[in-house]
Amino acid sequence: MSEQGSVLLKIEPKPRDLGGGFSVRRALPAIEKRMVGPFVFWDEFGPAHFAAGEGLDVRPHPHIGLATVTYLFEGEIFHRDTLGSAQAIRPGDVNWMNAGRGIAHSERTPPELRPGGSPIAGIQSWVALPQAHEESEPFFVHHPERELPLIENAGQSVRVIVGSLYGKSAPVKTYSEMFYADARLDAGASLPLDTEHEERGLYLVEGEIEIAGERFEKGRLLVFRPGDAITIKAVTPARFMLLGGAAMDGARHVWWNFVSSRKDRIEQAKEDWKAGRFGDVPGDDKEFIPLPD
Repeated sequence: MSEQGSVLLKIEPKPRDLGGGFSVRRALPAIEKRMVGPFVFWDEFGPAHFAAGEGLDVRPHPHIGLATVTYLFEGEIFHRDTLGSAQAIRPGDVNWMNAGRGIAHSERTPPELRPGGSPIAGIQSWVALPQAHEESEPFFVHHPERELPLIENAGQSVRVIVGSLYGKSAPVKTYSEMFYADARLDAGASLPLDTEHEERGLYLVEGEIEIAGERFEKGRLLVFRPGDAITIKAVTPARFMLLGGAAMDGARHVWWNFVSSRKDRIEQAKEDWKAGRFGDVPGDDKEFIPLPD
């Protein structure tokens, strides 16, 4: 099958300045596409460098109906949640927080990195849970980079972060068929993308690539036609994230940090957060992000 026209959508997120020189680029949800497989939210943050004495301070906040995936390229974030998890997140590690029926967490730059300033760059994504598991028990798992499958060939490197790709599977427990990988290509190298997954996307982090004669620059989310053969060629050294999986079992409502197949469940989550029913985050219980107006 010809690759011509295989790129179904090209989404170019606009930067959003969060202050202090820190910006994010949100590719999902977009007007053109709400989800790619189970991925319902996609933010690239950085690269940025915090000045001495400064850092990331995302105060405790709640989630339901999703799993968060934090993946860093540079820097370090310390995660705490209502389960008592306390984990340093570093580049190449995978950190999967299953919110299920409800969890709250915080994400901050560790105190020891603040005096001299520190870099930060990475991807924060949310994976919507299937309806049968939206109310699953919350859990948090951390897998260091060395535990994730690495596929290497001439000029190519693919690390499978979550799910299965190229015959390799990451150790993270998921509730739906999906894939998420960090790929690098030397200039001139190419990589085919498996057709086994129904929905497939690519987010270009660095460099320039070519697909079916069309070139793409960094900061783009590409969504491919189901079943079409895809070959990604690096025009320059390139790094990109591969993502997707089976289509979700119905639409999802997204409001603030809540994802659900039911609007009434989101209303309940709002009331639960206002009433303090999500619980405290041990080690970070002095402040929180209030429910938006």
